[in-house]
Amino acid sequence: MNTTANSNWANTLNDYFLFIDTEASGLPLKWNLPYSADENWPHALQVSWLIYDKHHKLIKQQDYYIQSEGITITPAALAIHHLTPEFLKLSGKTRTEVIQLLAADVQQYNPMLIGHFIRLDYHLLGATFYRSGIANPLGNLPVFCTMVATTQLVHSSLTRHLRLEELYYMLFNTDLQNQHNALYDAQATAACFFELRTRGEISDKSIRQQNLDFEQQRDPAQKQKGCLLPALMLILLMAIIIYSL
Repeated sequence: MNTTANSNWANTLNDYFLFIDTEASGLPLKWNLPYSADENWPHALQVSWLIYDKHHKLIKQQDYYIQSEGITITPAALAIHHLTPEFLKLSGKTRTEVIQLLAADVQQYNPMLIGHFIRLDYHLLGATFYRSGIANPLGNLPVFCTMVATTQLVHSSLTRHLRLEELYYMLFNTDLQNQHNALYDAQATAACFFELRTRGEISDKSIRQQNLDFEQQRDPAQKQKGCLLPALMLILLMAIIIYSL
């Protein structure tokens, strides 16, 4: 377990919230490979984040496209966000420029990181930091996922996670506009989080519990490593049995 991250969220829920969303070139092939497995992890094409203070006041809004030269965008991803290589070449910044700006805001505000399906954004950004050769500052942040929280809604009999547009409609009786644009999705995530907090659906206890659960997912290769010792023990046991026959 990351004890630094653990102590960070255990004592405080932080004075700032950073709501983040990304659009990507595709989806991970596997979830349990290190970021060095480059072909496994998709590339970020758009990264947007909003920073609010503890009074729910918007402090900063950032929205960047990332140049995609040499990157393959899957047809499925393109059909969702419509970010073409031509558009990204004209409108995008370099990956390193964008990720440095995010790292600077994380360092300045030390926020809680919030997203809808935060696991995907967290690891997509982790791979982006790795590719840029920049130390990943996200491992020290408390996190919260509004998607995971939807299965714990008090006045609901949900048996599955809600998609962002479903949660938004349930809370505000309004369709989510401009979906799959990272900026608008980050804005919608913020609106949903604060509304759920106001309704008492998200408690300090549930935030702490999510962080306890998320510790097992911070290192994408952790599960793989965790399986190594039992496998070795099984091999050793089989060798002892064979030797004793």
